[in-house]
Amino acid sequence: MEFNAFKMDGLGNDFVIIDQRVKTINLSKENIVKICSRDFIGCDQLIYINKNKDNKDKLIFYNSDGSISGACGNGTRCVAKLLSKEYGKEEINLETSSGNLHSLILKENLVETNIGIPSIDWDKIPLIKEMNTKNLNVTINDINGKKFSGGIAINVGNPHIIFFVENNENYEIENIGPAIEQHEYFPEKCNVTIATIKNENLINVKVWERGAGLTKACGTAACATAYAGFITKKVSNNVDIKFSTGILSIRIGDDNSIFMKGPVSSIEEIKIRL
Repeated sequence: MEFNAFKMDGLGNDFVIIDQRVKTINLSKENIVKICSRDFIGCDQLIYINKNKDNKDKLIFYNSDGSISGACGNGTRCVAKLLSKEYGKEEINLETSSGNLHSLILKENLVETNIGIPSIDWDKIPLIKEMNTKNLNVTINDINGKKFSGGIAINVGNPHIIFFVENNENYEIENIGPAIEQHEYFPEKCNVTIATIKNENLINVKVWERGAGLTKACGTAACATAYAGFITKKVSNNVDIKFSTGILSIRIGDDNSIFMKGPVSSIEEIKIRL
């Protein structure tokens, strides 16, 4: 099997994008895992661009383990940039399983996407039972064995837990992430963020992404972290989320809609042979 695709990234959070609007590419779970493998093409997520029944562009996201992801903020921004070139438009609307997402191309490689209104209702995250989603009392340990209990649960198209700690450099996300991702409280697993608030407009983060693992950046994690800080009155409604590779700027609107702004890469055309 041989077909064309695109490769893009947002702050190093990278994607293989397959356009299925004209020609359908039937990939098995094993095919997707192979494409995402760093020993082959390599990416955090694989994205299909399809057409829905109303002939509108629809995105389907797959994690690197072959599982379906409900949302991907950076991936949506990348596809918005790709389609803006095709359509010659600065506004792009895309359908996802989490709802319709509206994106604006602000500069050549700067894209803002309205992720929508998040939920902190326990059954919408979802959790296994009714709990205080602003404090799940989940315990994690730092590199010195010091315990920290907390965790704010939020759904921004997919489930997240955010820990606000004094210094997230003292926490090994690569060890904590896999365990918390599969915590019994989260029947659909979760994305894990360990965050440190620097001031009311800046948060440093480390992220373990559900189904993808350690990632350089995660758009929905940035959105969830900003919202978690906002609803607990730790930060303002305009906050920069700092990853090791750069910053995503998050704005929370009056209706609690979350707007995510950040850079995307240039568009690389690739050929895949399976």
